[in-house]
Amino acid sequence: MPEPATTTARAPGGVPHGDGTRRLRGPGGRRLRVAHLTTVDMSLHLLLGTELSVDVASGLEVYGLSAPGRYVPLIEERGVTHVPLRRLTRAWDPAADAAAAAELLAALRRLRLDVLHTHNPKTGVLGRLLGRAAGVPVVVNTCHGLWLRPGDGAARRGLVLGAETLAGRVSHAELYQNGADRERLAWAVPRARSRVAGNGVDLDRFRPDPAARRAVRARLGVRDGELLVGGVGRRVAEKGVPEYVAAAARLAGDRRGGPGEGAGPAVHFVWAGPEDPDKPDAVPAAGAAGPVRWLGEWRDMPAFYSALDVFVLPSHREGFSRSAMEAAACGLPMVLSDIRGCREIGRHERELLLTPPGDAERLAGAVDRLLRRPELRARLGRAARERAAREFDQRRVARLSLDTYAAVARRRGLGWTG
Repeated sequence: MPEPATTTARAPGGVPHGDGTRRLRGPGGRRLRVAHLTTVDMSLHLLLGTELSVDVASGLEVYGLSAPGRYVPLIEERGVTHVPLRRLTRAWDPAADAAAAAELLAALRRLRLDVLHTHNPKTGVLGRLLGRAAGVPVVVNTCHGLWLRPGDGAARRGLVLGAETLAGRVSHAELYQNGADRERLAWAVPRARSRVAGNGVDLDRFRPDPAARRAVRARLGVRDGELLVGGVGRRVAEKGVPEYVAAAARLAGDRRGGPGEGAGPAVHFVWAGPEDPDKPDAVPAAGAAGPVRWLGEWRDMPAFYSALDVFVLPSHREGFSRSAMEAAACGLPMVLSDIRGCREIGRHERELLLTPPGDAERLAGAVDRLLRRPELRARLGRAARERAAREFDQRRVARLSLDTYAAVARRRGLGWTG
């Protein structure tokens, strides 16, 4: 069995003791064992990092279960024990998934967990079913967005909703990042076992940084007075990458401004995010002559957001967009798709602009509008940052997870304290 995770006066990841986090204990004051399950280690570090740190700071023995990768050392720096699931892959494949399920079930039985918290589509389904089979006392799932896209056929909708219904009926509690997904599954998951948790980011880390703005723009060759438009995400069609490329091509070829207004300042288009060649909708990088400069994975994301003048996310599916929350926290004007998971970030014309998914022409028009109007950029950026400060603190989401574990334990008479 892996060695227990260690705790310190200040948890790795920057979440201090005394932040209002409850201290849950098992019968007799025993430390509780909590595991978060995702498909890949990148999700544990980038999507759940603050939640893991809050769990560690609250005195829990914390495990991260996923396929191993280069983020494992960063996960373990938080005081989390990583348990590798070497047969787990992101793609659905019956033979490979059966092997991964057997590996996961063995790990769950070995760890003797008190709580299994599942995430992601595949591990959300497998984890809930196998967590109950292994006798984990508290099995909780976070729905980060139903894996449905506009235009999906009846067969895919039936598969997705059927799997979520089955898994949702065996878990002890369901957390949803947006209310639309909760409503869609309300007939299968009783309201007493579900709630909308929202989503959040590290607001201490994501904030405007003028020094970083200057440094990144200099690195990218963006001169004073020029404009920088950027998107963030895996380089897949689901993130709206083809529409972004088309919109950038149109805007790069236009002379903005009407008669007497001039062509306006030069505009640069960039996209930060890794390739995802295993996905069927992977988008190859355009050539050097294309309108978008592909930056690959960018490690210092707060600095990247600070360098932008406009943030764009033309995604087809989001549970509750993390990159858009990060951009909002950094005070950026945004153009997002008018879909669930993006509408939760803000209101059209109030904190951001919304455009229909899959519509490159409307996307280009909205971006062009922001490029022409600095006063609109400033107004939307201020409003987005104010909303982020009110609504998008990831520590609140992490504390809500702890409250959910405690509520299940009370309901099941597990004898926890805290």
